[in-house]
Order: sequence, then structure tokens, then C-alpha cells
Amino acid sequence: MFRPFSLLVTLVLCCLLTLTGCSPSQLKTQAAQVSQLVLLLPSNPNSFNYPLNQSPYSVFPFIYEGLLQEDGITAELKPALAESWEISKDKRRITFTLRDNLKWSDGQPLTADDVIFTFQQVYLNQKIPTVIRDFLRIGIKETFPSLKKLNAVQVEFTIPEPFAPFLRYTGVLPILPAHVLREYVETTDAKGNLKFLSIWGTDTNPTQIIGNGPYRMIDYIPSQRVVFQRNPYYWRQDIQGNSQPYIKRLVLQIIENTDNQLLRFRSGELDSLRVRNDAFALLKREERRGQYTIYNGGPSNGVQFVGFNLNQGRNSQDKPFVTPIKSRWFNNLAFRQAVAYAIDRERMNTNIYRGLGELQHSPIGMQSPYYLAPEAGLKVYNYNPQKAKQLLLEAGFQYNSQGQLLDEDGNLVKFTILVKSEDKSRVDTAVQIKENLSKIGMQADLQVLSFNVVIKKLLLSRDWDCYVGSFEGGEVEPHRLFFFWYSGGSFHQFNQGPQLGQVPIKGWKVSDWEREIDRLFEAGSKEIDVSKRKEIYAQFQQIVAEQLPLFFLVNPLSLQAVRDHVENVKFSALGGGLWNLYELKVSHN
Repeated sequence: MFRPFSLLVTLVLCCLLTLTGCSPSQLKTQAAQVSQLVLLLPSNPNSFNYPLNQSPYSVFPFIYEGLLQEDGITAELKPALAESWEISKDKRRITFTLRDNLKWSDGQPLTADDVIFTFQQVYLNQKIPTVIRDFLRIGIKETFPSLKKLNAVQVEFTIPEPFAPFLRYTGVLPILPAHVLREYVETTDAKGNLKFLSIWGTDTNPTQIIGNGPYRMIDYIPSQRVVFQRNPYYWRQDIQGNSQPYIKRLVLQIIENTDNQLLRFRSGELDSLRVRNDAFALLKREERRGQYTIYNGGPSNGVQFVGFNLNQGRNSQDKPFVTPIKSRWFNNLAFRQAVAYAIDRERMNTNIYRGLGELQHSPIGMQSPYYLAPEAGLKVYNYNPQKAKQLLLEAGFQYNSQGQLLDEDGNLVKFTILVKSEDKSRVDTAVQIKENLSKIGMQADLQVLSFNVVIKKLLLSRDWDCYVGSFEGGEVEPHRLFFFWYSGGSFHQFNQGPQLGQVPIKGWKVSDWEREIDRLFEAGSKEIDVSKRKEIYAQFQQIVAEQLPLFFLVNPLSLQAVRDHVENVKFSALGGGLWNLYELKVSHN
């Protein structure tokens, strides 16, 4: 699965009492018999149907697996459900060979038929609105791979032209159970919609969700927990022939508030926690007494940003997504440049991230080999509020006697900053941006909402002004950013167009620079030579720096605290703490 699903590793035994209502004697008995990890989930999952999921807070990394796996340290592709793969000389055909005797979590056989079903009838099905299609599109044209079953364990993928990211995309996507889902893909409801679109919601009995990963779900209580048990049919074994994963039971505790997460960790209920920069000093002092280790993975692979809604379209009721007055501001390049110069990122790093971060200038993560650094010519916007004011005045804006910014028609420049509630540092960032903008006369109000609501506003209702957010930085494969930057992409949030199954958007416009980014991503996906790909993605980064659909903020260090009795932890910013979950052990249970 692509990395929007990084979860925070946590472990605790005493929390069994809280989660199950057991008495202390029952707790001791269970602890002696069952090894358990309790993991932290910052928000409720929004679906148990993987292709329809739109949230990073999910259960899928635990219950599904793809043909291949990414090594969390090196990003090297390794065998998973497929024991091997072969690429043709012309780079247009990939043949995957599955392991023998694979099974689903209900004991049914997993074969090449499941692979064919997953891609042909689900991921590539035009009647199923899924972001996965963006990853499987060859270039920007509506061309997709074709599949052929060679035998019960071999599948051949064919693409119309060389496509550099194809192996990585295809390999890591979860394989879905044809024997359970096929009937829902092939039948419709009374309204003519595929039944697949309404199955496996979070109201489904978790035991009915069939997977192929290391665990299977057995319980879900919204806003409390998700419980898993080891999948007895999972294929993986260690070199001694012992079944993996070693840990028999997982619990995801759903704790939305970051302050509460910290309290639960310090009280001993949680044995692992993503370390926020404002909590680092406190947790570092308690490291020895608390018997945990804080792992430093270096700069995180996410990219944090602030951006405006550039969508000039109207909804089905003919109402503009953004009021025309605000839309004129947001689509004015000088306005966006002024905002970039007005934000004090050094102060942000010092006060919010406690100096445990680095300024981010690009949509590509700084740890990526494709990252274009300022030293290599990338345009940057250092804090300069006077220059911000000058740009605004030159663009026709003006100031009243109270120092408030007005547009050329005398309208007060006022808008709302949207931010998710689950991340305190993100909210603090939005607060500082509000303060910084007030110094150049702009008035901003905060709208702090749960992330699932934020996603709906960004991608469905499209009714927002300004957003403080983040996305994956494409640390290995820059084309992972395609779904965000492609003008027709499913997550092109700053100018989200109509998606599959949605009504057309009146008045939606795509700028010339967006089309040029489309062209560059198409060229980058076709180019196999790494040095030439770097040149292409450097041009992309320069366009973003010039046009500023987003302005990038601070990239915090990736820090994770894990109790010392969790063994075999191989933490990295790339893979997080769970990429080798099947190898983790608990030294006392």
C-alpha cells in the first residue's frame, strides 16, 4: 500500500483491562497466553473497502498485502505474495509468479484469478471511483495495463509503452478476494449502481472482511478500538520455519487528541508514540526511566504546506465553490507570493518544532534523489513582510487607516484557514500563519475540523478557502505525486476537477502551468534514465516555486518512542515503525 497509511507503533499489556473490561486476574491469564501489541490510530477509519478509502487512518496495512513489498530502510522491492517477477527486454511486460498454496484469511485459495480480478474488475473498472486508477494510468492519456493469466500462479501485465513507476505501483497494491467480492462488482442495486460501492463500510461486521495480510479483523468499536488476530493462513515464515507474525493480537486504540496520546504514553498505557517536537524535551528526559528509546529517522518523508483554493468552478446548484471576490485574490500570483514572503518559517521551526526540523522548499521530499535544492537553483521565499506588502500594493491592493488590507474594490481581505484537528503541531502552524498574515493586513479565521471532514471539504464539496496540510514527498518515486499534481487527479485539491461518477463542474479552468506540469509528469513517467528524469522533475519543482499553488513550510524530524521490550524495531522515516511488523516480538507477555 502507498504510504498515506503510516501508523504509529504502540504496545501495552495493562490496557487489556481498559479494552476488554477484564479483572486483574483475567488480565494476567490472558497476558500469559497471548502476545499483543496495541497500536495508535489518530482517527476512525472511514471504510473497510480498500479501493474506496480516502483516509490515511486505515486498517489495510494489517489485513492486505500486494505482490511485492517495499523495504522500509532501502525502499528496495522484495517478494511478497509473488515469489518472483520478470521484466521483458522492451520494458513493456512484467510476469509475476505467485507463491504456491497461498490462502485468504478464510482459508480459500489465493490464485492468479484474484490478481486478474483485482486489477481488471476493480482497480481499472470505470464504474468504481478509486484513486488507484491514477496510479495505473500510463502517462496522462487514458491508457492502462492489460493482464493475462498464464496459469494458476502466473500473471502477465502488458503496458503500451515503458512506464518507469509501473513495477512499484503494481507490486505494492493490495490483492482483493475475488471469491467474496466478484458478485458485488457484477451486480447493481435498484438505482443501477454497483453493489460494490456500498459494501464493506465501517458498519460491516469486521469478521466478514477477508484479507491476505498478517492479521484479520475481529472487532471494531468506533472512537474506541479496532482489534485484530493473527491470520492463521498467512504465508510468511522465518528461516526456522516458525509462522510469522510472531505477535498474535493487535489493538488499534483510537485517540484523536495529541495531548491525550502523550498522556496515555507517559502513564504506561501506550508503549510507542510518534514524538511531536513540542514533547521531545520532556520525553527525552524520561527516556531511561520510562524504558523506551526515541528513534530518529531524519527528516520525515511528508511535505507540509499551506495553499489556497484556486477552483473557479461552480457546484450543481450553480453556486461558486469559492466566492468570486476571494477567488480573484487567490488566483492572483502576487497575492500568493505575498503570503509566501509573509510566513516566518524560521520562527515556526523554532517555536512549534523546537528546532527539530528543516525548512522545506519543494513538493518533493528533501531526502529524495529527485529533490531540487535551493543551492541548485530552486526559487525560495525567505521571510520578508515588507516585500509582501510591496507586492500587494503593486498588484492593486491597498491599506486603510487601521492597516487592514483591501482589494482594489475596497473589499476587506478576509478568509478562513482550514486545518485538521488531530495534529496539534498542524493547528499551531495554522495559528502562526494567521498571526503572520495579520502583519500584512490580512484577516484569517481558523476552521479546525476532524480529518475525515476536511477530506470531504477538499475533494467533494470543495468549499474551502485556505488549507494547512501535508502529503507524501515522493521520497523514492516522484510519480507518486502524480495523483496530487495532475490536473485531473483524484487529489488535485487546490483545483479539484470532476472525478469519475461526479457531475460535470461548470466553469472549471485549468491553467497553462498546470498543463505544463501534466506534460512533465507524463515525460518523467516514460523516461527510464535517472539523470534525465531528474532534469524533468527539476523543471516541475521550479514551476511550483514560481506559481505557488502551495507554499511549503517545515519538514520535522521523524521521531518515534518505542518501549525497549519491543524487539526487532527497524524504524525509519521511509518505512515508519511497522514496515517489518511480521518480525516484531514482545519480550515479556
